[in-house]
Amino acid sequence: MKQAKINNLLESIKSKYIIQKTLDNLQRNKSLDIIKYNKNLQNRMDISINNYKDYLEIYSLIKLEIKPVDNKHGKFININKGDEKYYHIYFNDIKEELERNEIYNGEQIETIRIIIDYQVKSFEKLFFDCKCVESIHFKKFYRNNITNMSNMFSGCSLLKELNLSKFNTNNVTDMNHMFSWCSSLKELDISNFNINNVTNMSNMFSGCLSLKELNLPYFKENNLIAMRNMLSRCSETLKNTIKDKYKNIKKEAFNDFI
Repeated sequence: MKQAKINNLLESIKSKYIIQKTLDNLQRNKSLDIIKYNKNLQNRMDISINNYKDYLEIYSLIKLEIKPVDNKHGKFININKGDEKYYHIYFNDIKEELERNEIYNGEQIETIRIIIDYQVKSFEKLFFDCKCVESIHFKKFYRNNITNMSNMFSGCSLLKELNLSKFNTNNVTDMNHMFSWCSSLKELDISNFNINNVTNMSNMFSGCLSLKELNLPYFKENNLIAMRNMLSRCSETLKNTIKDKYKNIKKEAFNDFI
């Protein structure tokens, strides 16, 4: 009976769009962590953290930090017209939110903090052709509702550091051209990626001319769909390294892979 009341309450909150604000505040204040590790508090609240799990995966925030190239004018993230309210952008340590997605020559900007709300369900071309970005670090990423990451970092030609250790790809189906022409990137670790649902990885790293170290997730045969030119225009050294490291990939599939 108590569980039924809790479920009804959560559904009611969700329907009124209050859940997003509630969970965002909990995330921001680390209250969920406090509840998670405090059994006495859970008992007093008569609720388990597991009751929030599904809502966390949908409604929690995605936080990232960007370092721009010094004195380089350009956009640092693509924001579609009408979606500005779904992105919260802050320069340096200033708490005042900005509405623009460009930096200008001469601005003294060391870091850009970005929070992406739950309404955003696709990361297609999120950083496409953002040539003023040097480093991108995803610091918090719990959500499962992102399905498209095609061309996400494509054309970030000055990007040197990309930290995706907390990246969530559980329900992503499309990764084509995801890192294409990140020509300054020397190493990339995506070994934590879940690619069980991915059906398109064609040209995923094409044009990554400087890439020397690439750690890929484990490939099952059912993942080998639409992988053509995945490593095209990459160095022969990298291709040979990948060929040796991932021997489980069938030869005929690997011919498309490179």
